[in-house]
Amino acid sequence: MINIPYNNIADYDYPLPDERIALFPAAQRDGSKLLLHRRRRISDHSFGELPQLLPPDSLLVMNNTRVIHARLPFRKSTGAAIEIFCLEPLAPVTDVQLAMQQTEGCTWRCLVGNAKKWKGGELLLPIMVGETKCDLTAKIIAIEEETFRIGFSWEPAELSFAQIIEAAGKVPLPPYIRRDATSTDAERYQTIFAAHDGSVAAPTAGLHFTDEVFKSLAKHNIHTAHITLHVGAGTFKPVATDDVRQHVMHPEQVVVSKQLLDTLAAASGNIIAVGTTAVRSLESLYWLGASYLQMGTMPQMVEQWQPYQTDAIPYKTHDILIALRDYLTAQQADHLSFSTQVMLIPGYKFRLVTGMITNFHQPKSTLLLLISAFLGPAWRDVYDHALANDYRFLSYGDACLFL
Repeated sequence: MINIPYNNIADYDYPLPDERIALFPAAQRDGSKLLLHRRRRISDHSFGELPQLLPPDSLLVMNNTRVIHARLPFRKSTGAAIEIFCLEPLAPVTDVQLAMQQTEGCTWRCLVGNAKKWKGGELLLPIMVGETKCDLTAKIIAIEEETFRIGFSWEPAELSFAQIIEAAGKVPLPPYIRRDATSTDAERYQTIFAAHDGSVAAPTAGLHFTDEVFKSLAKHNIHTAHITLHVGAGTFKPVATDDVRQHVMHPEQVVVSKQLLDTLAAASGNIIAVGTTAVRSLESLYWLGASYLQMGTMPQMVEQWQPYQTDAIPYKTHDILIALRDYLTAQQADHLSFSTQVMLIPGYKFRLVTGMITNFHQPKSTLLLLISAFLGPAWRDVYDHALANDYRFLSYGDACLFL
């Protein structure tokens, strides 16, 4: 039986003037403002102060996915511009990290801009990969409801898709940043700890971190660890129904190392997620383990409403982490890969995350619902304060720390 709390999306709206949306990053990554909400009190800081604000012995868990240049600018022989936006791999593999290593060709689910101008046939995009001339070809394999199955092939065939897309594509800035991507975005719309290709949007809370911040964290006995969630375009999908329960989340791939499971199990202080993607990854990990212990087999997916099943057996978080670690040991594997569709809404009980660092999110978004699930009605006090005190909003904006 599932008991999903009722929420009307209209209750998660607020006025966001266009001029408060940050169109460009701050001059320095750690120069952004930082709003602290702790014990119902709000205070204003700079991001560089983060290490002094965190409880000692905290563990920061951050998403080390890497944003790919997902927007591919093709042109027809007639001159018509056709933009292909890569969303997720379909063949020969669906695992994002393996898909980026493919050679010769691959198939992805994509959005196509100006699709009415592309009636069929192949599109050709000549590019340079380093000093190597390359021809990238795209063709429509199938048309779905809102997306296209696009087959890519290239010469020289020994190049990887990661090399191709890095050279051919553009940084996939969010739709609310209404400008063309620049060379600066290639650096700044990427965390300095990004390691694994696969996201079409940045885990933006991580954009504020610098080497200096990491050094200061270590001096203050704050530990860091990494998890991977490859962010899909669904992160920008608005909640279009009044009843939040009617919204459908897009699955995203999560990769968890055995080392992280050991670190989480041994954590003696606060577990603070850096960004909503890290929050969803960590909380999904609990429900993955709960299913494993209950069913005896490792599931491939954490379903959207799984946390709201009233017949779910409540397990201790430590027991779940150890069970997942022992599963990897038995499989002689060093990481666990699964998909999550989980949606965290007001009424959800957090299992691993005790604090979070995040940016300010769009009205009526699933991300704002997640923030409200953590803060309760106080989310509105936070956002009212930010609006009244010149905070910058969304991906390139300022940050919050919730403890």
